[in-house]
Amino acid sequence: MYTVILAIHIVICFLLILAVLIQSGKGSSLGSAFGGGAGDVFGPGAPVNIMNKVTTVIAIVFMITSLTLAVLSTQKTTSSIMQSNPAGQQAPAENKKPVVPMESK
Repeated sequence: MYTVILAIHIVICFLLILAVLIQSGKGSSLGSAFGGGAGDVFGPGAPVNIMNKVTTVIAIVFMITSLTLAVLSTQKTTSSIMQSNPAGQQAPAENKKPVVPMESK
């Protein structure tokens, strides 16, 4: 289940990137740098076209998959190597001779 939603999420990420990049820029219509003019900042906006609707739907699906992945990742159980080796026990050490530093003359 997690893998399927993750795959859908990745595809949605790329679609969202493409949908945003395809749209025309609207930075120049920001009230013509507060001097008024073509389409005021809070005036009547341009009619909503199909790309705005598509971007909105993709963004909603992106948020839903993000929240679903976050919930599923908290419910995921993982095993730990510390559970197989309790705290009081240690693995048997190999038979090694202690290293003794040489004395210099």
